[in-house]
Amino acid sequence: MNPEWSCQVWYAIQTRTRRERPTATLLKGKGYEICFPTHVSERRLSSRTDEVSSPLFPGYLFCRFDVHKRLPILVTPGVIGIVGQGRVPIPVPLSEISAIRSLVSSGVPAEPWPYLECGQRVQIADHALQGLEGILVAHKGSHRVVVSVTLLRRSVALEIHRSCVIPIQPLCDVFVGSVPEGVLHEANA
Repeated sequence: MNPEWSCQVWYAIQTRTRRERPTATLLKGKGYEICFPTHVSERRLSSRTDEVSSPLFPGYLFCRFDVHKRLPILVTPGVIGIVGQGRVPIPVPLSEISAIRSLVSSGVPAEPWPYLECGQRVQIADHALQGLEGILVAHKGSHRVVVSVTLLRRSVALEIHRSCVIPIQPLCDVFVGSVPEGVLHEANA
C-alpha cells in the first residue's frame, strides 16, 4: 500500500446524470484511485439490441482521497458532491469496496437493484401475487413478505425471493422512530 494512502479512505462521489465515466476519467487523470463498477446491459434499438456497459450505481462512483484535500475533486466537471451528512463526507467501508470489486471481477452477471431493508413496505412485482403489498422481514435465512389485516390484528407471512419485491415506501420513513430528529430532517432536506 502506498504510504501516502494511509490517511486516504474511500468516498462515494455523486455525479451528473450519465456523466460517471467522463468524471471518473478526469479524476483518474488527476491521480486519484477510482472504483467505477459497471455491468453489461442490453439496449434495444429499433431493429436490434446492443450490449452496453452501464454503471452499477448510476449517478455515483467511488474515489479514494484525503478528506482534508477534497477541493480538487469538488471542482472536477461532472461532480455534484461527496456523499455525506450535511457537509461532512462519510467514508465507504473498505469491505464494501472490496465486495463490489470482487463481484465485478468475478464475471457473475450483476445489475442495479433497489436497496431493501427489513421492515420496509414492499410490493410484489414478479410473482403470481403481483401487486400485493406487505412488510419485508428476515426469518431463518430467508425473506418473507408479511401481509396484515389490521382490524383482526393478524398477519400472514409469505416466503418469497427478494428479487420479486420492490420498495414502495422511502427508506427514511421506515426509521422515523429510531433516527434522531435532526438527522431525519437532514436526510429529508
